[in-house]
Amino acid sequence: MYTKSREQNLTDKLKQLYGFLKANRKFNHSLQERYYFSVVRRNTSISSKVLNLLYEIANTQSRPKIDNLSQSFKFFYENRRSLESFVGFVNLVNNGANKLELNYFHLFNGMKKQHGWGNKTAALLVKSVFHMNNDEYSKELRLWNDIPRHIDDSDKLYLPVDTVIISIFNEIDPSEKWNFNKINEKLMKYYSGSEMEVWDDLWFWGFITQKGSGENRLFVWNENKYWMLREAPKNKENIDIIKDKSNNFIEILTK
Repeated sequence: MYTKSREQNLTDKLKQLYGFLKANRKFNHSLQERYYFSVVRRNTSISSKVLNLLYEIANTQSRPKIDNLSQSFKFFYENRRSLESFVGFVNLVNNGANKLELNYFHLFNGMKKQHGWGNKTAALLVKSVFHMNNDEYSKELRLWNDIPRHIDDSDKLYLPVDTVIISIFNEIDPSEKWNFNKINEKLMKYYSGSEMEVWDDLWFWGFITQKGSGENRLFVWNENKYWMLREAPKNKENIDIIKDKSNNFIEILTK
């Protein structure tokens, strides 16, 4: 009798999840666009917008290392003029590399080395920067004119992996010890940089379909978590649609 290998089972499940995420992009897209507007509003200068985004992203950490993060923010304020352009900012976090052709991988590589940041928070910043500057979101969100609007084949976009996403991969293949590097390595094996951006929606659907903490998580529609998403529509019609989609997501993940 034919039995699927672990790898084949994983790739099949990823293909199904990717199809679901791509078909339902509009839900997380509208939520994130409203969030990005909240980040840049009331800020006039580019550097102020960038600093506000940096603070927003840093404050998503569950256990921030304040002493380390404060050093990075001192550094950003002391070099505030470098935040006025993408090239200036990326060169700044890469110790003044003075390169003209820079991409999102260079930004990730530089940010993960900043005091108190690390892989997950750097990836979340890069993803947010890409969203705010590409052609799929409002032009009013754009920070820089010299930033790539698309992810080309030579670039990389990392998934901001946290416990929500690790729990999803544990459900798919509990025999693996999943972490930031392993999940991104696995996804990048099959998906390009632009396709990796689609995987960013995985957090939204994972967050609202999990109950519990640590390794003891159940995959069920969690309306309480949905209500904790500030930018999510709260009318009954939208909640019913999201609930139905969430149950589809759970079925794909757990069957």
